[in-house]
Amino acid sequence: MSATRAVAPPARHAAEPVRPGRSVPTVLRHLAFATGAALVVLVLSYQLDSFRNFQLATVAAYLCATAGLTVLTGLCGQLSLGHGALMATGAYTLALVQNAFAERGLTAGGLLILSLAVAVLATVVVGAVVGVAAARLRGPYLAGLTLAVAVVVPALTVTFNGVFNGEQGLSVPMAPAPRALGPYFPYERWQLWTAAVATLLCLVLLANLVRSRYGRAFRAVRDDEVAARLAGIHVARTQVIAFVVSAASAGLGGALLAVLAQSVSPGAFGLTLSLFLLMAVVIGGLGRLAGAVWGAFLLVALPDLTHSLTSLFTLSPAAAQRLEGNLPLAIFGVTLIVVMIAAPGGVQGLLSRLTGTLRVRWRHHRS
Repeated sequence: MSATRAVAPPARHAAEPVRPGRSVPTVLRHLAFATGAALVVLVLSYQLDSFRNFQLATVAAYLCATAGLTVLTGLCGQLSLGHGALMATGAYTLALVQNAFAERGLTAGGLLILSLAVAVLATVVVGAVVGVAAARLRGPYLAGLTLAVAVVVPALTVTFNGVFNGEQGLSVPMAPAPRALGPYFPYERWQLWTAAVATLLCLVLLANLVRSRYGRAFRAVRDDEVAARLAGIHVARTQVIAFVVSAASAGLGGALLAVLAQSVSPGAFGLTLSLFLLMAVVIGGLGRLAGAVWGAFLLVALPDLTHSLTSLFTLSPAAAQRLEGNLPLAIFGVTLIVVMIAAPGGVQGLLSRLTGTLRVRWRHHRS
């Protein structure tokens, strides 16, 4: 009987140098990018006026929601028409927690971190419940479920009037900016810093998730559920995880909006917001976190564009109000059609193609 001898790999000579790897770890790259973005925001906060600081903070709040929706719809392939309701969950939870602190005389600014954490946790619970049901549905049935969530959640705030104060909503008590920043420090600048830190932390976590095995599982489920199941991926569990992650991001975005506005009401989180969020991620670039940035900017720039267009016409107050209410959706729809025809990959996809073309031409020119 012959025995097979295992051949050991040759030992490395002691004097042979070990070449360090050239690739930078993904986490470090994302942290470096977030640090650079934070420095840019810091510089811009001193260059812009108070209103522009507030607008940029609003972009940061919407970016949390659009990034989460990008993970769910763009990477995992689950359609959601109810992310406005998930944002409302985070906003109302933060308002309730902040009011509870204020009733007990607790006004320290550090409590805002706890309120944001509770808001995200509450939205995670709601997202897990909806995600378990959504994992069993496909196509129009999934869209119908999330559409029902978008309608039911704001309606609950009106039904339970004693808790949520009906249509008038709740105020959000907020502590002033830290005294160490000086007595005349603009509060809008402090709001921008707060929103930017929370959003960059959210983006770093999402970017690392996308590059991890969970991100690969999301894409596998999106491309072919049968093939993913044959590869050993638990499809339903993967879809629930994607929905929970997306809900957490939307809850953080809604809580940040409540912090910025210092109030929350059901009218701010209607079905229209859910439609805007979905169209924003498609226009920005579905499946790309960078595309979520363009979508968030579009959500903030659209009201200014609408107001500028309506100011060009001489209309009665009632007609101007109706036009401003319907014009944003029309502009979004037209923009979506144009982008899908001219750039199916969205704004970020178009920029990626242009960058790739310029890189190829540059290499050809150098050679």
